[in-house]
This record gives sequence, C-alpha cells and structure tokens, in this order.
Amino acid sequence: MLLISCPNCGSRDETEFHYGGQAHVPYPENPNDLNDREWAEFLFYRDNTKGAFAERWLHSTGCRQWFNMLRDTVTYDIQAVYPMGAPRPATSTTAPEGATK
Repeated sequence: MLLISCPNCGSRDETEFHYGGQAHVPYPENPNDLNDREWAEFLFYRDNTKGAFAERWLHSTGCRQWFNMLRDTVTYDIQAVYPMGAPRPATSTTAPEGATK
C-alpha cells in the first residue's frame, strides 16, 4: 500500500486519492487556433518517463484539493509533494542506467 502525504491532511492511504495525470502541462494560449491534431496532442499526448515524473493528484475523499507530486515511476518512491502552481523541484537522484527520460 502506498502512503501519500497530502499537503493539507498529512499521510493517507492511496485509496483516498485520484491520479490526475502529468503535471505542468500548459493550457494552449489560443485553443481556438489549434487544428484537430494539435488539440488531440494537447489532450492525449503525455510524457512516458522512466524515473522521476511530476504528477497531479486530488485528495478526493479528504480535503478535495489538488497538489503535485514528484514520484519515481520505477520504484514508486515519492520524492516531493508540492502545491499546484509551484515549480517542479530539482531531483537529487539520477535515472537508472539505460533508462530514458
């Protein structure tokens, strides 16, 4: 079982949270100017990083607040939890040998 540290409520079981996808994906400046392919890329194309990955999470059964998490996709180690709108923190760990970013 994964314990996630909500910035508002403290450590809780992963079943209280909802994954919200990749963090730091900017909304298009002029969405009406995008063609179908560009709009589809914004909606569906995300990084598939092996190693440290910034994600959005919702504490759906607790405070109902969104936050960002930096998590290693190989080991599931949570490296940082930080508020929405804050920049991604630097990581002190490196990806495993042979991993792609």
